[in-house]
Amino acid sequence: MQGIAQTAHRIEDRRFLRGEGRYLADIRPEGCTAMVVVRSPHGNARIGGIDTAVALAMPGVLAVLTAADVATAGAKALPCLAEIGKWDWARPVLPSRPLLAADQVRHVGEPVAVVIAETPDMARDAADMVVVDYEPLETCATVEQALAGETSIWPEAPDNIGFDWHSGDAERVADAFARAANVVSVDLHNNRVAGMSLETRGAIGEWDTREERFTLYVSSQGGHAIRRILCQNVFGIPEGRMRVITPDVGGGFGPKIFTYQEYALVLLAAARLNRPVKWVSDRGESLISDTQGRAQTCRAELALDDTGRFLAMRFDCLSDMGAYPGQHGPNIATVAGDGLHPATYDLEAVHVRVRGVFTNTLPTDSYRGAGRPEVIYAVERLVDAAARELGFDPVDLRLRNFVPRGKMPFTTVTGQVYDDGDFAQLTARAVALSDFTGRESLREAARECGKLSGMGLAYFIDRCGRGLDEFAELRFDPSGSAVLLVGSQNNGQGHETAYANIVAQGLGLDRNLIRVVQGDTDQVAFGRGTGGSRALAVGGNAVHLATGRIRAKLEAIAAHLLEGDISALRQEEGRFHLTGTNHSVTLADCVRAAFAPSLLPPGMEPGLSIAAHYRPERPTFPNGCHIARVEIDIETAEIRLTRYVAVNDVGTILNPRLVEGQFHGGLAQGISQALLEEVVYDPETAQPLTGSLMDYCYPKADDFVAFETDFVEIPCRTNPLGVKGCGEAGTIAAPPAIANAVMDALRDYDTEGLQMPFTAPKLFAVLARGPRAAGK
Repeated sequence: MQGIAQTAHRIEDRRFLRGEGRYLADIRPEGCTAMVVVRSPHGNARIGGIDTAVALAMPGVLAVLTAADVATAGAKALPCLAEIGKWDWARPVLPSRPLLAADQVRHVGEPVAVVIAETPDMARDAADMVVVDYEPLETCATVEQALAGETSIWPEAPDNIGFDWHSGDAERVADAFARAANVVSVDLHNNRVAGMSLETRGAIGEWDTREERFTLYVSSQGGHAIRRILCQNVFGIPEGRMRVITPDVGGGFGPKIFTYQEYALVLLAAARLNRPVKWVSDRGESLISDTQGRAQTCRAELALDDTGRFLAMRFDCLSDMGAYPGQHGPNIATVAGDGLHPATYDLEAVHVRVRGVFTNTLPTDSYRGAGRPEVIYAVERLVDAAARELGFDPVDLRLRNFVPRGKMPFTTVTGQVYDDGDFAQLTARAVALSDFTGRESLREAARECGKLSGMGLAYFIDRCGRGLDEFAELRFDPSGSAVLLVGSQNNGQGHETAYANIVAQGLGLDRNLIRVVQGDTDQVAFGRGTGGSRALAVGGNAVHLATGRIRAKLEAIAAHLLEGDISALRQEEGRFHLTGTNHSVTLADCVRAAFAPSLLPPGMEPGLSIAAHYRPERPTFPNGCHIARVEIDIETAEIRLTRYVAVNDVGTILNPRLVEGQFHGGLAQGISQALLEEVVYDPETAQPLTGSLMDYCYPKADDFVAFETDFVEIPCRTNPLGVKGCGEAGTIAAPPAIANAVMDALRDYDTEGLQMPFTAPKLFAVLARGPRAAGK
């Protein structure tokens, strides 16, 4: 038996390694048809008309749907559900996103029509023959262009500002800056990136005429929320009239949380044709249709006294929302990171302003980390800039401003309650493991080889498991096998393994007798899906609660069968023993007895099935110190990551193998954002210039090094399992660690305007200017 805190092999990997995974593209219902989306080639244009006659006459074509057909069916647009829309003081302008554009398109890739045919090739051929009369309009491809005010993307927002949000104490911050001996500022850009999950998005719609009920197969991060939005907001039907099934998912990273137009369109088409309709995106289509992440500029300021103590921080940010606000996009730019700006530092005050700006680009929304990477990037870049400008060692400056463990639990000036953490200990360990104090020797050795060496440190803190509850139900049958139904959704993290381990450990049950079910709204009664590193911190604790209640019932049955008291029971190797006797019963005996009323204690209901909801009282705060080393070739400006050390506190570690995997994946994405990835639009036309993997720089294995990870387990005090979360830590910590390493390598050069990703052309421009004169 393998349970909690053991390096158990992943249960789900058996079928994946045998090629037995079942992804959306593998599903083909009988009579299935293919849908292809006709998308706008323009960044901004009026639609004069759509001619579908030629397309409809082509072989195998079954239907061509436009906005007129959507309106006839009574389907509504997809709303923005961000809570900022409720706050009048933020001046929110949050237009809905039509399923198909009727009068105007506002970004390249916006859906205009769909073609349904017998095969994908037939549908693609016909889609090419749909004639749309476009009148191109002026575009705003960048935030700067949008704020210039020459073109309004939405009449309701003539200045192209979708919201103006603020948080913190502006007056107290102003007072701290007035008293400060030193003020340091940085201007930063958090580059726009694509989710790029290995499996692209896809959906299959079915309509049951007998039951008058939809079934939607979708590659997602949680089917319950998608069902709710489609039923309540789009179709106006009871949720019981739709079943959503999510099979195996090849990566999510945020973009697969959301409800997209294609999901409603396959259902509309299925109902119209009374046949299943399938749509699967290709890579090029995903780069012009999936929500994207980050895309934020920020001016960050830090006030310090004459001893290097931090007084206050101030942030003024512009968030590129794209042409439409994402389903939760305005939240990601604001409340998702709100309160984390003090990070690990003891400050007097913080103030944050974020303005959401419309541009003629794809909407932005959640991407792994969802608002917290933007916050920590700004804070840790700012702290390192202060160290450089004021002559402090970057470690010493942090140590003198960290919240000490002796103050835990600690309430920050923004109201976050850190239950426990030892930031100084983790920093000391990371510094020792990475030889950070020897960086000058490494710099000199690299210079002799024609390279510039730099080391950068960043300390991250995340906020996970916040807010809403999660659901778990544990059912046994008389044979002793168990089914665990969980409302979160596995996207590759290893949920099946983690949840089964909790049950196995809690009951002393063979893990192979436990089957984990997710991703079916007919089987799993309720679920919040996966996002924000909630799977274990919330879902895992729901499983833990259900397991505990099952165990209590089994113990009562065992005590009754043994004619003893529950307090006298002990469990060893699948048996309950009555202390002081040689009497025992197996766990399997107790499970069977649960279904035999005559064997149960008086008043106990037969059966063995328990449901549990867990809602966290407070969020958790995983944290850690990451140190990166880079080398830049002085001749070619080629940059290489040569070392990466990460010391982390993620609370109690239930399965080290899964935690390592989550960190490796997160680090790869964070490092890739810092060095390689960026979605780029043509500033004149808002055409995407990174529309395929020929242009969008996706990482390869040799872009990384062997990550050196270490863990300090400081259990969380606010949930039963003591876990804090780990899924997004790497994407939060890596960008500032890499950026600080680059700035250290280029300390003798003028780096003004240098922003992520730190590509060779950008670095070459810096090196071409030559080193700064001494003293500058």
